[in-house]
Amino acid sequence: MAEIYFHNTLSGKKELFVPIDPQRITVYVCGPTVYNLVHIGNGRPAVVFDVLVRLLRSIYPQVIYAANVTDIDDKINAAALANNEPIQALADRFTTAYQEDMQTLGVLPPDIVPRATHHINEIISMISTLVDQGHAYANDGHVLFHVPSDPAYGSLSRRSLEDMIDGARVEVAPYKKDAKDFVLWKPSTEQQPGWDSPWGYGRPGWHIECSAMIRKHLGTTIDIHGGGSDLTFPHHENEAAQSRCANRSSDYVRYWLHNGMLTMGAEKMSKSVGNVRTIHELAESHSGEVLRYALLSGQYRSQLAWSGDLLNQAKASLDSLYQVLRDHPADTDTDTQADFSHCRAEEFPAALTAALCDDLNTPAALAALHELAGVVRRADTPESAAAARADLLRGGWMLGLLQRDPEQYFQGEGSALLSNNQIQALIDERNQARTDKNYARADEIRQQLTEAGIELEDLREGTRWRRH
Repeated sequence: MAEIYFHNTLSGKKELFVPIDPQRITVYVCGPTVYNLVHIGNGRPAVVFDVLVRLLRSIYPQVIYAANVTDIDDKINAAALANNEPIQALADRFTTAYQEDMQTLGVLPPDIVPRATHHINEIISMISTLVDQGHAYANDGHVLFHVPSDPAYGSLSRRSLEDMIDGARVEVAPYKKDAKDFVLWKPSTEQQPGWDSPWGYGRPGWHIECSAMIRKHLGTTIDIHGGGSDLTFPHHENEAAQSRCANRSSDYVRYWLHNGMLTMGAEKMSKSVGNVRTIHELAESHSGEVLRYALLSGQYRSQLAWSGDLLNQAKASLDSLYQVLRDHPADTDTDTQADFSHCRAEEFPAALTAALCDDLNTPAALAALHELAGVVRRADTPESAAAARADLLRGGWMLGLLQRDPEQYFQGEGSALLSNNQIQALIDERNQARTDKNYARADEIRQQLTEAGIELEDLREGTRWRRH
């Protein structure tokens, strides 16, 4: 069985992955708060952990993958009020948009997509347990977790209580015993979503939602918890504290994995900063596969500078891989749509699997893909070319790439300038003009197609084309 190593945020070092139960791997990743269209930075954890789950499923018999949606939050309330729209309608609309964006990026649907509003009973139950244990207290309609009651608090982000700055992303209020205490339950007005509880009509705090959903769907101890590095503190620190206490166990998450942020220039991409590029907007000018390639081009724990150059490099690299598939067609027309989800790790290219087993080293895995493409080009027999091509496709599937027919990839779905049928008609006219030795007309057509972003390639078998 392949050995996997992850950089565990909890220990601060790379560790061999040893699952709780090799027959059942549990993975949870924090999803978005659905108050607007998500930006490409939100796509990074979805893509990274999609590759992780593909890898795990090639090694272990069962992987249960949950990725939540936060559908109750003050930002959602504010956006709905600004739109004069029901809160649930707004959350549902942007949840659907998020799922469409993930499909654009080639992300396989998680096994479980829990929503906070569907787990209010579980949340209230967990809060009640914390109150009964003395780890939480009610005051002025709020219920708060008492941070000093947990000696292990700060172990994930490696912050001591003395080093923490009171009020950093934490509301300082008179109903708190300690400024670091955080909200588990808060009162709601008639205009805000709310539920009846032992502490009055209200709604849950952010951190308790993930704890309750994980305990319900995955258990009190899970193998892997993922998310963006900006969630390490306070969200994951708070989540770990309340789960350790409520579950009466120090063993909540075995491996914490955090991806680095996308940056635009010197700043983190953030809705609050206003420097975001939404996936929906980017997909209007770039294929989802190019966006995915760009997201995988950096090591997941490092920051990734998002730019036009990055996208151009991703497109050129992806073009080169598809060009190999186009130049070395298979005997069937459907091989690029093959599903390799049931293949075992040893059936995938060894260099690519080794790269992913080394803390999800996707840049090295992409390099392995390009090396495979070189093997296809250099193959001296049809059989060796076909075998190398099959390896290339398997490796592409593991990364969520090379899933399209090469001709479809290069020709796209048509444009406002020329449809695919119009392009082919012009090519046919040009070929006839060349046969008739009307080279001036043939050149005019080539120039017309070039100005429309169409590149022609004359081969012995005929003329093929691609969009720029």
